Amino acid sequence: MSGTPEFMVAPFQAAGAFWMPKLKMEKKNAGGDMEKETDVVIVGTGAAGLFCALQLPESMEITVITKEDAENSDSFLAQGGICVLRSEDDYESYFEDTMKAGHYRNNRESVEMMIRSSRGIIDLLLGYGVEFERRDGELAYTREGGHSKPRILFHEDVTGKEITGKLLGQAKKRGNISIYEQTEMIDLLCKGNVCYGIVAARNASEARTGKEEGIFPIWAKQTVLACGGIGGLYPHSTNFAHLTGDGLAVALRHHVKLQDVNFVQIHPTTLYSVKPGRRFLISESVRGEGAVLYNARMERFVDELQPRDIVTAAIEKQMEEDGKPYVWLSMEHIPKEDILSHFPNIYQRCLEEGYDVAEECIPVVPGQHYFMGGVQSDLEGRTSMGCLYAVGETSCNGVHGANRLASNSLLESLVFARRAALDIASALKPVGQKGEAGSHSGRTGTEGLFQPWKYHDREKLQQENKALVQQEIERMRKTDGQ
Repeated sequence: MSGTPEFMVAPFQAAGAFWMPKLKMEKKNAGGDMEKETDVVIVGTGAAGLFCALQLPESMEITVITKEDAENSDSFLAQGGICVLRSEDDYESYFEDTMKAGHYRNNRESVEMMIRSSRGIIDLLLGYGVEFERRDGELAYTREGGHSKPRILFHEDVTGKEITGKLLGQAKKRGNISIYEQTEMIDLLCKGNVCYGIVAARNASEARTGKEEGIFPIWAKQTVLACGGIGGLYPHSTNFAHLTGDGLAVALRHHVKLQDVNFVQIHPTTLYSVKPGRRFLISESVRGEGAVLYNARMERFVDELQPRDIVTAAIEKQMEEDGKPYVWLSMEHIPKEDILSHFPNIYQRCLEEGYDVAEECIPVVPGQHYFMGGVQSDLEGRTSMGCLYAVGETSCNGVHGANRLASNSLLESLVFARRAALDIASALKPVGQKGEAGSHSGRTGTEGLFQPWKYHDREKLQQENKALVQQEIERMRKTDGQ
């Protein structure tokens, strides 16, 4: 959309650019800025947000916003793969692996729904053109930590990019889906515990200018929070820095229920570096294929295929004993041709950092990776506020418990994003039609909800939101005895 005025309709452009459908409901508000009405607004362009948009009827007008560029979501960073129930014979072990990793604090109904829905999700992804590794023409499966059997589909070591990139490509083709990049949600529009849309700010990179004219309402019959996790709150994280728990912050401000916000996952193996910025993940599937961990004396000290929290604790204890800020990870047991075919991205990135993983060990250290808690949601993604849904890492229906099993994140995001979309479709009719059930009928009674002057100091608001989320995480830790 380069060169096109913000929020104006652009003609079809070169390959890779967005085709923006005509926004029939756009108009100017009293301040002269844009306001928009839509059937559904989705906050986030990760796997959950895009998949939700694609599962909604094409007769509905869907508006998707993202705080950064559309590709800058953690879904694009997922390396390992996506789990799937290979056969009924594997159900009990898959269920038990998920429950055990979550310390049996999972919602059993959510776990069953995720596992039972997995094959249908994979079929949909294949229909969207997603390519998974195959051997002799059949889908290939790998194993990761916490799994008793190989049940993970993958695309090299960039599975998230393959899946989310194909979903984004499909969304670009839909005439009813409008995607606004560099557009940040800064509040909900709500009244009487019913959501009427969001307050958005355009060009998030200039969010601290103090100007009100870039702030506008997006009125929606249904709102979906799919805005990712909380990695931006941590100095060492595998997440993008702009993911700071925005969905949690607006939920807290409007008394929307949260769940398990003290359940924060630390990934055992990120590439150690003294450089600032996002930490590079060394996928769990590397250990699933035979990589081992060594202490400073080059001795193994842990079963590398245990759940992430257990391996993380062992690494942290070993680092303290060694007096080192890292431990060593060795891929010596993996043939070089397998490293190059299965982990080309990891191989190349480590080379850039000065390590040849086929010839030498690399230093690794635990880093914040995933958020199991979130905005409380049911199996359809419904929250405690009417007409407000939450899916993906922003949400929590208890499927992961206290610790997520490797490669369940993409699956969980897609399963419950689809269920949310189907629930929205059953409750909603397109803009201009009457008779929807389970949603409000429009803007009636919403006068005065949008008050742009409340957001003039956006830098202060952003800092307050971060503090609000951090305080709630700490409060819940104390409540839970952590």
